[in-house]
Amino acid sequence: QVQLVESGGGLVQAGDSLRLSCAASGRTFSRYAMGWFRQAPGKEREFVAAISWSGGNTYYADSVKGRFTISRDNAKNTVYLQMNSLKVEDTAVYYCAAGPKVVPSYEGYDYWGQGTQVTVSS
Repeated sequence: QVQLVESGGGLVQAGDSLRLSCAASGRTFSRYAMGWFRQAPGKEREFVAAISWSGGNTYYADSVKGRFTISRDNAKNTVYLQMNSLKVEDTAVYYCAAGPKVVPSYEGYDYWGQGTQVTVSS
């Protein structure tokens, strides 16, 4: 069992940066691949980024590639999402998730956080 708690969301202007954190409970955090997803009002939840259990492999949605960076610190049971050059269209609730392997689909993840709101104004 893994419990996930996101933090770091907020209201920023276009072009600004934010770093989201996802703190995990449980001793088996390092065994899980981790993903970030987001959901904007009226839209389906979409994949943003994922990282393997070791941190050696990362994957990004095309819409965030080059602007967002996912990383993890297994000693701190935490995964991060550094978001730079934010755009208005990045506005969404951001969720972290844990699963057995890195996949760009929400069906592949077993545990989810409650989400943190990111709002980017123009």
